[in-house]
Amino acid sequence: MDTAGLPARRTVLAGALAAGTLTTGALALSGCSAAGAPKATAAAPQPRPDTPRAAFARLMEGNARWVSGNLDHPDRDPERRELVAEAQNPYGVVLSCIDSRVAPELVFDTGLGDLYVLRTGGQAIGPVVTGSVEYGPMTGGTPLIVVLGHQRCGAIEAAYKSLKDDAPLPGNLQAIVKAVEPAYRLTVANPGADPVDTMIHQQIRITADELRANADLAPLVKKGALAVVGAYYSLDTGKVDVLTGAPV
Repeated sequence: MDTAGLPARRTVLAGALAAGTLTTGALALSGCSAAGAPKATAAAPQPRPDTPRAAFARLMEGNARWVSGNLDHPDRDPERRELVAEAQNPYGVVLSCIDSRVAPELVFDTGLGDLYVLRTGGQAIGPVVTGSVEYGPMTGGTPLIVVLGHQRCGAIEAAYKSLKDDAPLPGNLQAIVKAVEPAYRLTVANPGADPVDTMIHQQIRITADELRANADLAPLVKKGALAVVGAYYSLDTGKVDVLTGAPV
């Protein structure tokens, strides 16, 4: 997961494209394919956002495209694969659920090498997960962490029922229940109209708050080099709503 050298490779590749020295790039710029047929011009790679606010804006712009269906599918081609093959420099970390309907790269319309993505049931965290979240900000200056919970989370629903009925889940599923129990306790105190959805929101906030206060991440947050955002994804609409921590 080396992050060194990416800007230099981006510059070399971009320069080659501009000069027309890469045949496929030159053909794309001329509007022709190798067979002479018209070909759509690929969008130039966007500069990496280097502040929490810029990274957050990039993600939310991508989510707006996802909601509308007007997708860019940026940086998902062989040239991008070649560019990031030897080095990476993602601008965001997303900790989301394992749910098959919540793929961060799609939800935010991002490309190869843009995000570090971690997925656990109910965004449950522990030392290994927290260390993985820390990797980008602490080693490569990644300016944004997003804790992304979602509507109708099966992991949270199962944990809620387990705790409510005092019926432990089998195997290591019980570890998820224990990890999200603080969110359950807050939900019991104020359940709202839909206790499971309330617990989902509580789990997002608790996890984001815990990461924001982490001994290694807190100094980065304090000096404005990092933001930790808690967000909720609607399966119905595709929209991401921010609950806490949006950079200003």
